[in-house]
Amino acid sequence: MTYDRLVCANCASPVSEGRCPVCRASRERMQQEGIFGGLTPAALIALLVALIAVAVLAHEMATA
Repeated sequence: MTYDRLVCANCASPVSEGRCPVCRASRERMQQEGIFGGLTPAALIALLVALIAVAVLAHEMATA
């Protein structure tokens, strides 16, 4: 989940606005997590399965 959709429990404002110290800390932490930080484990597994499928298809095409 991205921080622009989160609501702070401390000040009830969007975390992306960073109105309180809790919002700012959460926003910083989520920005430091990088591109894969917001992905769920199910999404990571789906990505892995897709990459394996592409590799298998590429191998089949190369041997045919």
